Amino acid sequence: MKNLLLLVKNSNKTTIFAGEMNQVTRDFIREHAEEDVRQLALRGAKDLEVDLTYALEQIAGRQMAKTKIPSWAAVEDIIYPPHLSMEQCSSEQTARYKTSIAGKGALVVDLTAGFGVDMAFISQGFQRAVHVERQDQLCAISSENYKRLGLHHIEVVCGDGVEYLHQLDHADLIFLDPARRDEHGSRTYGIADCTPNVLEILDEMVEKADRVLLKLSPMLDWRKAVADICDKRYAHVNAVHIVSVDNECKELLVEVRSEEVKSEKFSTTKVVCVNLLSGGSMERFTFDTVGLVPNSALTFHFSLFTFHFLFEPNASIMKAGCFELLAQRFGAKQLDTNSHLFVSDTDIPDFPGRRFIIERTTSMNKRELKAALEGIESANITVRNFPMSVAELRKKLKLKDGGDVFIFATTVANEGHILFICHKIQRL
Repeated sequence: MKNLLLLVKNSNKTTIFAGEMNQVTRDFIREHAEEDVRQLALRGAKDLEVDLTYALEQIAGRQMAKTKIPSWAAVEDIIYPPHLSMEQCSSEQTARYKTSIAGKGALVVDLTAGFGVDMAFISQGFQRAVHVERQDQLCAISSENYKRLGLHHIEVVCGDGVEYLHQLDHADLIFLDPARRDEHGSRTYGIADCTPNVLEILDEMVEKADRVLLKLSPMLDWRKAVADICDKRYAHVNAVHIVSVDNECKELLVEVRSEEVKSEKFSTTKVVCVNLLSGGSMERFTFDTVGLVPNSALTFHFSLFTFHFLFEPNASIMKAGCFELLAQRFGAKQLDTNSHLFVSDTDIPDFPGRRFIIERTTSMNKRELKAALEGIESANITVRNFPMSVAELRKKLKLKDGGDVFIFATTVANEGHILFICHKIQRL
């Protein structure tokens, strides 16, 4: 590893370490910690000794960290990187979830560590950790932050992750979060289009590590990702984790192991749909691909008016596409193959998603609509398998946005276009 530097300090004039910061800049950051960064930039600093660029970067970083990485924001001396790196780094919620699946061991290696949020959490179960990152400024920042966080078992290596992999002997876990932008800065989603190309180094990774954990774009089709990875000579996908935070799909995590011998036990992949909620709770739905039921064509043979509850699966389940299996597990009826909405005559408290009480059901008939919408001036509207957009339907119904009424517009086989007027059941 002679060609890899343990740490390279940035040589420009901008402050890198909190220890290098003069007292005037430190006081400026503390004094203006809660203020609007844009207004601060316009006003400037009265004292010329203030490193304004660095100060604004730190104020903005800490403000973002209060919601994204709250345990770090509570540590006063944490150093924050430029805005783009803060945007791209994992949230504390998703990083802690990775910790739960990373396990324990002697050595974990992160080949594309960036700002180091994932590494800081994942490494907690390991005796030793190696943080590899190409950008020297991020390496310098991460090295200092690990000290402030008491993570002395993490070694920071400034260099190319693929080169480090070539020289690696063995690790218990390799973590890789490939860059999802091309040389022009445009977003990419396919595995082969990321940097580094995961498929080109996958066999080497599973040869040199007991387990490999990949963080991929939530836009990626998980089935294609599994197929592409399993097409490699030695790799098998042990599990796929579709991770959402407050019903917004954030990450696709893929656990890969070596498959040197083809056998029955490697014929299935576990899929875990997780929705991490702000209150600290979690919605979790798990299934094996060998038992995945295709979303077959449905025929609606029951009366809409016998159902009192409507259910909308969370974003991770929507991504997984396991709708018929969901209906079987929870005893709910799927309205239509393409609606992805479910109904039941009783409440299902542990349904992984939002739950609603159906107050009224109406067709798009003008007279029926007028009666059903009587007394309603505003509503939250969702359309599923419906010929109008939300904006078009809102205009037609002459309703304002918001309030405590929820309207689901969908198409039901043999019933046509239907509106469900509901109230949300609050989570306990």
